[in-house]
Amino acid sequence: MSEVLRQDVAPNVHIPEVFNVATIMVDRHLAEGRGGKVAIYYEDQEITYADVLAFVNRTGNALRDLGVQIEDRVLLLLLDCPEFVYSFFGAIKIGAVPIPTNTLLKPADYEYMLNDSRAVVAIVSEALLPQIQAIPRERLRYLRHLLVVGNAPSGTLSFTDLLERASPELEPEPTHKDDAAFWLYSSGTTGFPKGCVHLHHDMVYCAEYYAKGILGIHEYDRTYSVAKLFFAYGLGNALYFPFYVGASTILFPGPPTPANVYWVIERYRPTLFFSVPTNYAMLLAQEGNYDLSSIRLAVSAGEALPPAIYQRFLERFGIRILDGIGSTEVLHIFISNRPDDVRPGSSGKVVPGYEVKIVDEEGRPVPVGEIGDLWVKGDSTCAFYWNKHEKTKETIQGHWIRTGDKYWQDSDGYYWYAGRSDDMLKVGGMWVSPVEVENCLMEHEKVLEAAVIGRPDQDGLIKPHAYIVLRPGYEPSEALAEELKEFVRGRIAAYKRPRWIEFVDQLPKTATGKTQRFKLRELASKRSGERT
Repeated sequence: MSEVLRQDVAPNVHIPEVFNVATIMVDRHLAEGRGGKVAIYYEDQEITYADVLAFVNRTGNALRDLGVQIEDRVLLLLLDCPEFVYSFFGAIKIGAVPIPTNTLLKPADYEYMLNDSRAVVAIVSEALLPQIQAIPRERLRYLRHLLVVGNAPSGTLSFTDLLERASPELEPEPTHKDDAAFWLYSSGTTGFPKGCVHLHHDMVYCAEYYAKGILGIHEYDRTYSVAKLFFAYGLGNALYFPFYVGASTILFPGPPTPANVYWVIERYRPTLFFSVPTNYAMLLAQEGNYDLSSIRLAVSAGEALPPAIYQRFLERFGIRILDGIGSTEVLHIFISNRPDDVRPGSSGKVVPGYEVKIVDEEGRPVPVGEIGDLWVKGDSTCAFYWNKHEKTKETIQGHWIRTGDKYWQDSDGYYWYAGRSDDMLKVGGMWVSPVEVENCLMEHEKVLEAAVIGRPDQDGLIKPHAYIVLRPGYEPSEALAEELKEFVRGRIAAYKRPRWIEFVDQLPKTATGKTQRFKLRELASKRSGERT
């Protein structure tokens, strides 16, 4: 692989036709002298690259001994732990297809995913096993073996016991660079989740263009990601980015509470820190003196980072947060701010190696400054959605993929998020971005979080309705609601101001920290129905 000489110059990435991505992520480090280097920091363990290689090989052999063949799917329902790493790359190395799966779902979700993917093996953390055991076994049509990391009850297999009996030597399956390597399920606001089929070359593409090209990741870095490994964002941050360059990853299986996050940072001293806007807001709300001096770069994705959070974090810790946008379908970030070029509130500029365009409803490019639909082109885009032919054709158009996001570009080339396509409001015949109103509200010293939806007034006309989470120490009141309305009126166009302010203890969020505005719309609609 070629080196990235400077930012904003796309490397010339050459991947051979016969290519198994596990070899470049795991096998090569021994030959390059990094066998004794720490690959994973986990609890009190320091696991070297030589250890990882042996365990990956044992996992691949154990799966083969269970009858797993090339292209068979292996569902991973695992907390962030070393066994996730072994299972992910062990399956890939034998040509099987691991499916990292959200650990926060319910039995019905796992039943759907196991049957939709036709996974023949599931590898599950002991703490998550009840979610699978709640599914009647006869309803899992394809699952043959259930492997448990931890204590394995009757009817399951012990992951540890299987690895102890397996060989630490394993030749990689000679897969093609365009073979399926892994899936990630992309959940939308409605309907069943979609299986995004990613190929063996996809991780290399993201690691070269974003991790090396933008972050300048190198083997002396330590990465820590608040986003867990089963997310596309976390998978890059905490696994294939550090493994691609021989760096170290810090894995923490617990919840990312502010206390836990600060503890991990102070104990393990990461140099690259990855989080989401909600978590940055939570960290800022936690009082106390914390040492974040090891962090050379912080990254945000999952939802647009409000400028107020950026400024508060910079003022408190002296660390710039690089906001960007990615997606499960494109695997990681394709528009990003740069370490030496941050425009707070924007998603930054296009990552070299990708192309983007903003178009109207007919697919025609819109003028600079005008909101439109964001399309992206890049070779890390998934091949298709499994068993969803029509959805694939709607979303992936040749080399381009519709992101479902509304964006606009300024005259300096920075891209600005305006909201999801179904979140936009039309007020008085003019488009209003809920993100713009939310960002304005969050500039107020008393506001921790804000979410804006459209709500009909007494005449049936749509107007902005804001839900507000206050910072600790402040209480809701009618006077404060009026103060916030006037605060917005004084900073952006008057028609964009919220007509209603509602104070809440928390906002509904996805597992990735994205605000679920559709749930707020459902709540507002229900209340409106009750009033009538």
